[in-house]
Amino acid sequence: MFSIVSKLRPNSSFFSLTKTFISERNYAARKGTRERKQKKKTKKEVEVKAKFIPHNQRNKDALLAARPILKVDDSARPLPFDDVYIMKYYRWKVYPFHEAVESHRQTHHPDMYNEPNSNLLARIELNMQGEKVTRFVEDFSRIAAIPHKFEHGDERAIIAFSKTASVRQEALDAGAQLAGGVDLIKQIQNGGVSLQNFQYIIAHPDILPELVPLRGVMKRRFPNPKMGTLAVDLTGVTERLLHGISYSAKKDEHEKDFGLVEAVVGTLDMDSRCLEENFAALVQDVYRMKPKREGTFISRCLLVSPPSSEKFKVDHELYIEVKDDNTQKDVEDDGEGERVAL
Repeated sequence: MFSIVSKLRPNSSFFSLTKTFISERNYAARKGTRERKQKKKTKKEVEVKAKFIPHNQRNKDALLAARPILKVDDSARPLPFDDVYIMKYYRWKVYPFHEAVESHRQTHHPDMYNEPNSNLLARIELNMQGEKVTRFVEDFSRIAAIPHKFEHGDERAIIAFSKTASVRQEALDAGAQLAGGVDLIKQIQNGGVSLQNFQYIIAHPDILPELVPLRGVMKRRFPNPKMGTLAVDLTGVTERLLHGISYSAKKDEHEKDFGLVEAVVGTLDMDSRCLEENFAALVQDVYRMKPKREGTFISRCLLVSPPSSEKFKVDHELYIEVKDDNTQKDVEDDGEGERVAL
C-alpha cells in the first residue's frame, strides 16, 4: 500500500509538488497473544464450597437476638400493690434473710419436696465492668472463710511446710494431711512424695528460702502471702481452706459485663442466724474483688434451694462493710493475687 505526501518548498519561485512514496505494512500479532491478554483481563472465579455448620451454631445471630438479657435492672418498675401480681411487670420483692430461708423450708417440708436438709445456694450477680469501658474483670476463684462449718462434700487435701515442729503439729491438728520441714522437701525432690495428691500448699515464712527449688513444680500453688497460703498462723489458713466456701466468678460468653457466683452457704436444717452469717462472709469476700471504679459490683443476690426453682431476693448491701479509701486499696491489692490462687 502506498501513500502520497506533498511537500511545499517556499524558497523556490514556483511551488512544486513532490511525490514521495512511503510503504506501510500492518504486522499481525503473534499467534495466541490476544487470547493470553484476554485471559489476564478476566479474573478467575474461585468456587467456594459450603462448609458444614453444627446444629447448635446455625442461625447464630437470630438465636443471640432472641436470647434473654441476663442483667436485670427493675428499679424503674413500679412496686406491687397487691398480694397476687405478675412478677415480670413489677419490681422484685426484697425479703429479709430469715424469711427467705423459712419460705424454702416450707417448700422442702416432708409433705412437699421432702428435702429438709437441702443445700442453700447464694446466687450473686456481678457487674464485671473494669476500670475502662473496654476492660472487664477476669474470672476468679477463691475460698471464703466462714464462721459456721457444714459438710460441703469437696475433697481438699493440704500439705504444710514449716521448720518448727510445734507449728507443723498445729497444722496437722487443724486438718492438714501432711506436714514437714526440710526433710519433706528432699523427699519431694527425690520423688518419694508427689504434690499432685494435694490441692493446696501452705507454708510458714521461716521455710520459704528452702521452698524456692520447688517453685517450678508448685507453679501457681507456690505459697504466697497475697494468696493467703504463706502465713504465720497455719492453723487459721488450714481451717479456711478445709471448711471455707469455695466459689468461682465467671463472665458470660456473650455479655462480658455480667458475672455469676453460685455457692452453697449451708443447709436448710442449720440455724437461720448461722446461715445468715455464712452468707455475710461470702458477700464480703466477693466484694473484695471489686475493681477500682465507681458504681456497684454486686448487682443482685438471690437465695435458691434445689430442687425448688423459687428464688428469693435479699438485700446484700446490709452485709457489705464500708471501708475508707486506704483500707479498700490495701484489700484490692491483696485480692489481685488471689484471683488465680484458690
